[in-house]
Amino acid sequence: MKTILRATFAACALAAGASAALAQQPYPSGPVTLVVPFAAGSGTDSVARAVASGLAARLRQPVVVDNKPGANAQVAAQAVAKARADGYTLFMTTNTSHSANPWLVKNLKYDPIKDFTPVARVGELPFALAVNPALPAKTLAELLDYARANPGKLSYATPNSTSLVAMESIKHIAKVDIVGIPYKSSPQAMTDLVGGQVQVYVADLGSGMGMLKTDKVRTLGITTAEPTPLLAGVPPIGQTVKGFDLTSWNGIFGPAGLPPAVVQRLNTELQAVLADKELQDKLGQIGFQVWPSKTPEEFAQYVGGQLAHWRTLIQQAGIQPE
Repeated sequence: MKTILRATFAACALAAGASAALAQQPYPSGPVTLVVPFAAGSGTDSVARAVASGLAARLRQPVVVDNKPGANAQVAAQAVAKARADGYTLFMTTNTSHSANPWLVKNLKYDPIKDFTPVARVGELPFALAVNPALPAKTLAELLDYARANPGKLSYATPNSTSLVAMESIKHIAKVDIVGIPYKSSPQAMTDLVGGQVQVYVADLGSGMGMLKTDKVRTLGITTAEPTPLLAGVPPIGQTVKGFDLTSWNGIFGPAGLPPAVVQRLNTELQAVLADKELQDKLGQIGFQVWPSKTPEEFAQYVGGQLAHWRTLIQQAGIQPE
């Protein structure tokens, strides 16, 4: 037993010494982990991998994407909030963890403001409302009319807060009854939409673009205020559902207390990464619009504003925290 304890203490001391040595070296002096709160294949994952590649080249260190899906981004958020604030653990997340969860989850085990250091906004990922083609609805207006005539008989997939809040907002404004079915991942939600297990799904373009352009689903509207050339002929949801206003944003954080010099270095490098035309075109192919904040302070203000905006959306839709 004594031998085991001595070995354990020695290993802990070695690890602590390695961490201390890393902290004393110029940043970064080793691999950086970029935590993503959704599964591989999701829109956020696709953006994270593209940004991680560019950031790694700028930092001259590996940037490893670590998917930690679960509990609507809570698993990843809690892990990052508890991580060492040294710049070696970063969080590529969305409005799910930082705008919606505080109003959707009772007793949330992290604070989106106090537990994180804003580094940079990355951009906006549009979502599209799609239905199983077996439904007779050819437009969003027809879908809403069908739902009114068949209350409670349609179901929609909800693998993330944007899908949930978008559909609940539509339901509230249009006065329709469509049942929400929780999903763990966007790819599985799309699979079940195609298979007819659910009839409606507000999908992110990052993971759903391949299907949204096929006849396996029928795409009826997008969440952006203006049409997108990526889905020609698909109108904004707000044209039919007056008052619909939802933006799905994406950004990078560190744990609370990230050193200002590290924050500035990361922000500077991310600005350079996001200014690359090739990266913008690559992300544009999945519907992602690069929209960086100029400074960490600007991003912090944006996060605070979105937190208040999503509170209004969720309360107006009548969604109760669980």
